[in-house]
Amino acid sequence: MRKNVTYLTQAAIIAALYVVLTFFANSLGLANYAVQVRFSESLCILPYFTPAAIPGLFIGCLLSNILTGCALLDIIFGSIATLIGAIATHLLRKNKWLAPVGPVLSNALIVPVVLFYAYGIQPIWFSFITVTIGEVISCGILGMLLLTALTKYKQILFPIQ
Repeated sequence: MRKNVTYLTQAAIIAALYVVLTFFANSLGLANYAVQVRFSESLCILPYFTPAAIPGLFIGCLLSNILTGCALLDIIFGSIATLIGAIATHLLRKNKWLAPVGPVLSNALIVPVVLFYAYGIQPIWFSFITVTIGEVISCGILGMLLLTALTKYKQILFPIQ
């Protein structure tokens, strides 16, 4: 029973953090459209520590996309990109340096197509570049800084795996 409560609590906290960080980035004009540096994407390394981060990130991204007024295609496929990235992070958890690879690749490949079809943002090749750069900053750099900081406290923050 305690394991289920811990899992749900971790997932809910991660979802809430994702929403708050997305709103913060959105207030700076960084969360949506062609140039995206979502601070919330740094949380995509959390499945390295706990599988509870997978639904937490998916729900957080889904809520963020709905609440920031994204197009339906973006709500669906942008959230799926985050879900795929979170699953990949969990699967690659044996090597901490691979933690950001899944989110960077899934978002770099899916989000530019979404931007093209949902918002008409062109040229699509430019979106591939800007989204990838944003993900490398958010997940690759900020995420790895977060992973390094949390590693020291992983037994306290993520006691049940």
